[in-house]
Amino acid sequence: MRLIYALILTVVAALPARAEVDIQPVTSPGGITAWLVEEHSIPFVALEIRFRGGASLDAPGKRGAINLMTGLLEEGAGDMDARAFSRETEALATSLSFDVSDDALSVSARFLTENRDASIELLRAALLEPRFDEDAVERVRGQVISNIQSNQKDPNEIARETFDKVAFGDHPYGSSLNGTLETVAGLTRDDLIAAQSAVLARDRIYVGAVGDITPEELGELLDTLLGDLPAKGAPMPSRAEVDIPAGTTLVDFATPQSVAIFGQPGLAQDDPDWFTATVLNHVLGGGGFESRLMTEVREKRGLTYGVYSYLAPRDLAETYLGSVSSANDRIGEAIDVIRAEWAKAAAEGITQEELEAAKTYITGAYPLRFDGNSPIANILVGMQMLDLPTDYIATRNDKVEAVTLADVKRVAADLLDPENLHFVVVGQPEGLEASTSPQE
Repeated sequence: MRLIYALILTVVAALPARAEVDIQPVTSPGGITAWLVEEHSIPFVALEIRFRGGASLDAPGKRGAINLMTGLLEEGAGDMDARAFSRETEALATSLSFDVSDDALSVSARFLTENRDASIELLRAALLEPRFDEDAVERVRGQVISNIQSNQKDPNEIARETFDKVAFGDHPYGSSLNGTLETVAGLTRDDLIAAQSAVLARDRIYVGAVGDITPEELGELLDTLLGDLPAKGAPMPSRAEVDIPAGTTLVDFATPQSVAIFGQPGLAQDDPDWFTATVLNHVLGGGGFESRLMTEVREKRGLTYGVYSYLAPRDLAETYLGSVSSANDRIGEAIDVIRAEWAKAAAEGITQEELEAAKTYITGAYPLRFDGNSPIANILVGMQMLDLPTDYIATRNDKVEAVTLADVKRVAADLLDPENLHFVVVGQPEGLEASTSPQE
């Protein structure tokens, strides 16, 4: 394993400090598609796979099943129990990891060229033949339950989950993909098998590969690894109806500092105004210490250590969110300042100086994302899921540079909605009144 990490560092050091990536679309003999960036200088490959749908495909009453199933994919497969699977992974100097969000189940693999076939067989077993042994199920179930219990005591998690419930209601986005203590405790092995077939299917696969592999070799690898998965998985959920009311939701929690999540409807990443909104958000709340929110809430008034905002496009809904924390006797003032800055940007837009500074930062930071085989493979998959063209990397910064002051003013007026900005506050804030309850 030390060898593979050493090779990763070598690849990172060898990359140019600019986003120039030669992407080759590949279609396997069996019809599975992928994007490839060949890099033969180091005998190493990074493979990223996404299965669209993720934890949103949980069956009714089985919330948390796909999350639990994902946690068990490296806990034994085929004729290997969890310990044997771990030993084989180490022996091959291979890295396998599995993660899930509400939009996708992610598989990350990194392996040496000399161990490619054996590594792919190991990953294939994890995807097609997970054991779901009783001891492994109970161990990982315990970890999930511990996580749920920890989140119930974390004001940041309480705020996030409450906001999601307010915004998305009964849609899968409206509840934690971890599930509840009750749903997780009730999950059976049959539920895990059903969850596996719901999400791990060929009709929702996206693949990015970077490293020491040819298109022909990648095509054969794809069929070996993924060709025997079910042709179709569970139906995709419908789009979420984003219904964020004006006002404030209060959740009583004994802490000297209140935590607030705030938000409103956002816009999709394929919206023609996406890059304009990105520039706007950088100035308003996404630019760290240089943002207006940080300047007004922290630097001028000392109300918080940090405040930020971000565009949050998801497959089935779009929101524009932010977060702040402050002492119980000052959170109300912080909220007032945030609303005022939201309103000011909506009415006036931004300055030419702010525009140029934001574009310089956004375009300058972009090449830094391409700092190794694995990050590039991850970017390739994300581009495919957004239906972006292969030349997007080369043209992306041009789109940022094309944003004008008039564009930002127009989008700010259309997008920002200070009157309907909703705050979920967790703590014991002074002087704040709730307009909605956490149950609504």
